[in-house]
Amino acid sequence: MMKICSIVGARPQFIKVATLSRVIKNRKDIDEIMIHTGQHYDDNMSKVFFEQLKIPQPHYNLAAGGGHHGLQTGKILQALEPVLVHEKPNLVIVYGDTNSTLAGTLTAVKLNIPVAHVEAGLRSFNRDMPEEINRIVTDHIADFLFAPTRTAMDFLAKEGLSEHSVFSGDVMYDSVKFFSKSIRQRRPFYHDYYLTTIHRPANTDNANHLLSILEAFHSFQKKIILPAHPRLRRALNQLKIPNNVQIIEPVGYLDMLNLLFYSDLVLTDSGGLQKESFFLNKKCITLRDETEWPETLENNWNMLVGADKEKICNAEKVKCGEYNIIEKFGNGHAAEQIIDYLLKESFKC
Repeated sequence: MMKICSIVGARPQFIKVATLSRVIKNRKDIDEIMIHTGQHYDDNMSKVFFEQLKIPQPHYNLAAGGGHHGLQTGKILQALEPVLVHEKPNLVIVYGDTNSTLAGTLTAVKLNIPVAHVEAGLRSFNRDMPEEINRIVTDHIADFLFAPTRTAMDFLAKEGLSEHSVFSGDVMYDSVKFFSKSIRQRRPFYHDYYLTTIHRPANTDNANHLLSILEAFHSFQKKIILPAHPRLRRALNQLKIPNNVQIIEPVGYLDMLNLLFYSDLVLTDSGGLQKESFFLNKKCITLRDETEWPETLENNWNMLVGADKEKICNAEKVKCGEYNIIEKFGNGHAAEQIIDYLLKESFKC
């Protein structure tokens, strides 16, 4: 029996771990221990994902939410170490690029526990983003690197990490494919609208950026649906909200896919939503100057505009070219490939 500790703490990680947990549930040779760091502690950001995606309830909740990056990472390190010492797993799996990813990797490595990084090799080449530091450090100290795209494999090779790298495909592509039928059967919440999300500090903590984005939205003829977490709401309270922007509460994964599926256009600074838009054949305007997902830029299906009002407005008018997703993000069975690979490697030990 192989014991795995899955470490999660934020929305994109809940989606990824749900995909692997569905595979693990059907295997008798794996025991999964779920550890929730508590990085996202709001029910709409955490509990609802476990319920909707039928993720096994966490065996541990470290309650490490809140605080700046250093404090939060330190709290996770401190709380996680005794858990791993007690559980003695054969392997720790971390996901993506959050503080939970970095802290989980550091803790396991220092205890000589092998680490698998799901969604390895992403690079934005913007070190002002905390996520960029998290993913670089994690890739360089983890034992197994599962890359979602060939581009990610190339980046890992350039950093001398080919020996530890495997092209698995993207588990979030698995997830969208898994839920796509049920999404299509659900009724839309709204009609004739654009969907937007804004959460990165470069936008939410910069009043000029936020104002420029809102001014661009004001020029659109469409209604714009904006799920907003408390941090963004506080920033928006200081600004005039255009009449066509409808602010709603944060939503769970399936509701977000519903909003995405029925939208006419997506505007976001989220990495995950860029991909999900591409998976569902939706044009995306990214409110950043860089992306970890260059595959989505092909034929204008994703356009990088930053917080520049004029660029946002111009991008809305650009037509997309031919759509082609074949094999860019794997074959929709990344989770099975990851688990099969890890089991094979564990038997070699």
